[in-house]
Amino acid sequence: MFVSVRTRLSRGALALLVVAMAMLGAAAGASAATYTSLGDSYAAGPLIPNQSLNPLGCLRSDHNYAHLTAAAKGLTLTDVSCSGATTNDMTEAQNVEPGPNPPQFNGLNASTNVVSVTIGGNDIGFTEIIESCITYNPFSTPCKDKYDPGGHDQLAERIANAAPKVAAVLQGIHARSPNARVFVVNYPDILPSGSGCWPTIPLSFGDVPYLHATEERLNAMLATTAAANGATLVDWYTPSIGHDACKGSSTRWVEPLIPGELAAPVHPNKAGMAGAAAALEAAIG
Repeated sequence: MFVSVRTRLSRGALALLVVAMAMLGAAAGASAATYTSLGDSYAAGPLIPNQSLNPLGCLRSDHNYAHLTAAAKGLTLTDVSCSGATTNDMTEAQNVEPGPNPPQFNGLNASTNVVSVTIGGNDIGFTEIIESCITYNPFSTPCKDKYDPGGHDQLAERIANAAPKVAAVLQGIHARSPNARVFVVNYPDILPSGSGCWPTIPLSFGDVPYLHATEERLNAMLATTAAANGATLVDWYTPSIGHDACKGSSTRWVEPLIPGELAAPVHPNKAGMAGAAAALEAAIG
């Protein structure tokens, strides 16, 4: 009889242990909110170690702001951001080499809890603008001559034309993930408010203020569009002031044309991604 009672007690304890473990597992699963990161190279983190192989052509880092935020907040991350992405690449495959990258919206579903997106820079031609504005003559103004002839600001027009595309992205996110909190992460301060730092950044003294104002206009459009489409703006720009590409290696969040560390030219470095993550983490709460 004693053995039988002890056996029953042991079996009962084992059963309670199994139930407790199952409940803990269920609680852990329930608390692991899902997070999807969308966007372009400023979300992906090109050349920042370590680079993802899925696909390698996206130049996506495991130390970009999405990965840092997911680790800090205990979120289960799906990162589909990809260098070079435009708003079209949310719904279409992006031809990168090696690649392709599937439509970024494939990373969304009805159970997604958090979504962040940085997009719009390539819709206005970020790479083309930098390439067109580089100059060996700091006293020329090739950028304004090309994009603002006679006061007709083509980049301002491009930003205005990109606004409904960004709005469509946010509406598409809400449609696919109706319960998700959506965060639009804007762009960090790339150039200082003064005349620049030619030749470290080989943009002319007269063009730097124009390009600085253009980035501020782009960020203003993102803020307005986010507010109008049920998204929260995450301000990466303000804390990055004083950390632009003209600053020294220990201060800057954006690398110059010849990077001083593993990061793409005129793109965020590790410190810049940490700055973005801090802003996003604060917004998530």
